[in-house]
Amino acid sequence: MQVRYLNQKVGDVDVFYREAGSKDGQVILLLHGFPSSSHMFRDLIPKLAEHYRVIAPDLAGFGHTQTPPRGQFNFTFDNLFKVIEGFTQALDLNKYVLYVFDYGAPVGYRLAAAHPEKVQAIISQNGNAYLEGFSEAWGLWENYWRSPTPENREACRDSLTPETIRNFQYLHGADASLVSPDGYSLDIAYMSRPDAEEIQLDLILDYRTNVDLYPEFQAYFRNYQPKLLAVWGKNDPAFLPAGAEAYKHDLPSAKINLLDTGHFALETHADEIASLMLQFLADVK
Repeated sequence: MQVRYLNQKVGDVDVFYREAGSKDGQVILLLHGFPSSSHMFRDLIPKLAEHYRVIAPDLAGFGHTQTPPRGQFNFTFDNLFKVIEGFTQALDLNKYVLYVFDYGAPVGYRLAAAHPEKVQAIISQNGNAYLEGFSEAWGLWENYWRSPTPENREACRDSLTPETIRNFQYLHGADASLVSPDGYSLDIAYMSRPDAEEIQLDLILDYRTNVDLYPEFQAYFRNYQPKLLAVWGKNDPAFLPAGAEAYKHDLPSAKINLLDTGHFALETHADEIASLMLQFLADVK
């Protein structure tokens, strides 16, 4: 299945995205996480595109999406959401299945809460909407949220190092022999670009706004009862399995699948996740 590499202007932002599948197909919108890009879906897209129209944009500040420089564009999760909202409108996406991972979860859940009539189903891969499942690894970030001093900002910079990206994000809890070096090498290269670290530190501070919105996301789940599938790397050092199970508080029919891998579950379990998705989506129209 051929993948197309495209761009769409949304205000001052030039959104890069990957698309595959029939233009008339049911849409699956894939939203990536930190510190990655739509490249993380390289194995999943062809498996879904035989049945669906698959669209995977790079968030503002990530991958090949181009934004005004820091100082002219405010890197917050609300602004990441507004760009993706404008992107869906520019592409006339009136109905879609959401696949959210990590940072893509608070962006996608803002989208779902704002446009519940457009969301046909949700797949969450290691993307929290509940405080349950936060590990102790969040400590330095939480300190920064509570006290945004220069010292606490600097302490979070360790989250952005090549060693942390490779060993904590990609390899922890995964079979390293199955993890291609391409993913973490590309993320490390992205992080070395001018201002990339400062943009990410801005987003680390703003992540506290996502936690503040958890009650709103949970109200959306309760009120609209979207079909939800959680496919979770159970060895994730940051998002523990309790974060997946928590969806059942508000969505009793949610399907929870814990996979024996780490945070970037698609690196090792793309086949399994695709199979679970196709089964789950078979009756979603």
